[in-house]
Amino acid sequence: MSQQQIEKITNHQVVINTSQNPMSYIDKMSSEVVPSVTTESVAKATATDHNTSVYIMAGAAAGIMEHCLMYPVDSIKTRLQSLRPHPKAAYKGVSDAFRQITKNEGVFRPLRGINIVAIGAGPSHALYFCSYEVMKKMLSDKGNTHLTNAASGVVATLFHDGLMNPCEVVKQRLQVYDSPFRGVFHCASQILKTEGIGAFYRSFTTQVTMNIPFHCTHFVTYEFMRDQLSPEGGYNPKTHLLAGATAGGFAAAVTTPLDVAKTLLNTQEKSVILNSTVKKSHAKNRLVVVGMMNAMKAIYSMRGMRGYFQGLQARVIYQMPSCAISWSVYEFFKHYLSLTITEEEIIDLTA
Repeated sequence: MSQQQIEKITNHQVVINTSQNPMSYIDKMSSEVVPSVTTESVAKATATDHNTSVYIMAGAAAGIMEHCLMYPVDSIKTRLQSLRPHPKAAYKGVSDAFRQITKNEGVFRPLRGINIVAIGAGPSHALYFCSYEVMKKMLSDKGNTHLTNAASGVVATLFHDGLMNPCEVVKQRLQVYDSPFRGVFHCASQILKTEGIGAFYRSFTTQVTMNIPFHCTHFVTYEFMRDQLSPEGGYNPKTHLLAGATAGGFAAAVTTPLDVAKTLLNTQEKSVILNSTVKKSHAKNRLVVVGMMNAMKAIYSMRGMRGYFQGLQARVIYQMPSCAISWSVYEFFKHYLSLTITEEEIIDLTA
């Protein structure tokens, strides 16, 4: 018997009848106390005993890992969503785009702007996952329903986009073909100088309008798939990987038109501004497309219905592994940061 078991029995202040075998009492007490402490019960207890600091740390790790690993695909997606691409930047698909970019512009060109994403992804995803978990707990009195998950997703989206939108603007300006900016700080300063601070939030309405249905669909699908794949709950790496990939791919497909509009508002593609007949506004000394509806009209005037699905393949290819990585890393850190009883202690208690 382990020392911990004896201490547990001692703490119960058991009075032993010396006329009987003392060991019988000890065996009886150890059988009552110890079996209730199992690996499974510990996992279930710790799975529901997280705090905000765990959500923040796990969310930050997930965001940085997701965006940095998938950044080259995100760069290609931005290029493929161009409505009037430069002749040297007209690609047949994802693989052709990657091949041409690395061949003509350098091996590291798809990584240009990754530093601003790494800076923004940490805090934005920390708030994203933390607000989702906290809201889900607050709304889960009637159980873990689809409506609860969707409502929590709305709150998470608002926190995430509030921090991430300026990073998205800078990132996509650096990703486009023949970008005139030397780097992140040069890009941000030039945008501020020529278009004003409002340029960093010009696509915010479209971003939120896109991301609310995206993340609502994403969270609902993820929670549904997780319940289907692992009804017993708890930490299961394969379940989080598959559920995350399914949720990301499905949500990406249904919200692609809004993502194309967001890209146009962020990049302010010159050929679209010059050739499109939609209403434009002046930002300091530059003509720009403003507002989601104007962006949607500009897309239709340039490319018709096909324009709304520019870069669909790249978006799905990006979001499936991206969400799989994000959820896997998040659940991993959430699980291991929350453990309060070590494996050695569990073995001791169940020996």
